[in-house]
Amino acid sequence: MHDAAVALSVDGASCHFDVSAAWLQRMVNGAPRRILKAVQDVSFTVRRGETFSIVGESGCGKSTLARMIVGLQSPTEGTIRFGDITRADGTVGPPRVQMIFQDPYASLNPRWRVGDVVAEPIRELGLRASERDTAARVAELLTTVGLSAQDAQRYPHEFSGGQRQRISIARALATEADVLVCDEPTSALDVSVQAQILNLMVALQRQFGLTYILISHNLSVVRHMSDQLAIMYLGRIVEIGDAEAIFAAPMHPYTRLLLDTIPDVEAPNRRRAPMSGEVPNPIDPPSGCAFHPRCPLAEPACSRNAPELAARAGRSVACPVVAAA
Repeated sequence: MHDAAVALSVDGASCHFDVSAAWLQRMVNGAPRRILKAVQDVSFTVRRGETFSIVGESGCGKSTLARMIVGLQSPTEGTIRFGDITRADGTVGPPRVQMIFQDPYASLNPRWRVGDVVAEPIRELGLRASERDTAARVAELLTTVGLSAQDAQRYPHEFSGGQRQRISIARALATEADVLVCDEPTSALDVSVQAQILNLMVALQRQFGLTYILISHNLSVVRHMSDQLAIMYLGRIVEIGDAEAIFAAPMHPYTRLLLDTIPDVEAPNRRRAPMSGEVPNPIDPPSGCAFHPRCPLAEPACSRNAPELAARAGRSVACPVVAAA
């Protein structure tokens, strides 16, 4: 029976890419096939109206997972399902899903006026009966994201980075989407502008009841707007649970090291353990736990056995050392 409170359910999702050399070259050199496991056996659920954040270093697979969620990349294994909703016209079906991309400079067509950029999904989906209604809706959306109705006549190059991201958010809202997948929506912006965009996203979520899947490499960005938090490392989730609980008491060694990178105004000179080593090659990952070459708590068994997520203290952690503590 479907749980109406669940907006998204991901079950055992994996995404593999064949990065082998050409067949003839492999035959001549005797080289094996090479498979990049970008996402490996990821499972989670997102409740309607909440923010589910996925955090990890560059190359951990979080952007690939985002593309899988919106349908831009097919999973190699597993399933991704959205919970049905009751639409404004009374019909029941899957929600509309839209993506807010990382780069506000590349995600907008420079040859289109802003009004046409925002109006395109309205026209394509037939959400308004006439061009007059469409223009009114565009003006309303631009005002909602903190711009003016007159900005519809301008081109994207006339705006700052933060204003362009506001236009991207207006375009996403124009689809009347219920679920927004936000892939590093503030990483290309200045710190002060990041705060403005995040505050805008929080306000829009409260106003429209939106569900966010927020992708980021920066824990400080997602700290104040996440309900649930998943930490990814080399394609796998290593810790997942209530965001507030994870920030208050991280369990996985990788999560602890990530939290140490967040500046603390009250304790700027606190002792912090530096993150050692580099992210391993995902084509040839370490045996056992992928984090063990960089882990300060690693034991000999960590290099032999790949840990599974196990429930502990109200969350799930993939670390046998933590589980045994």
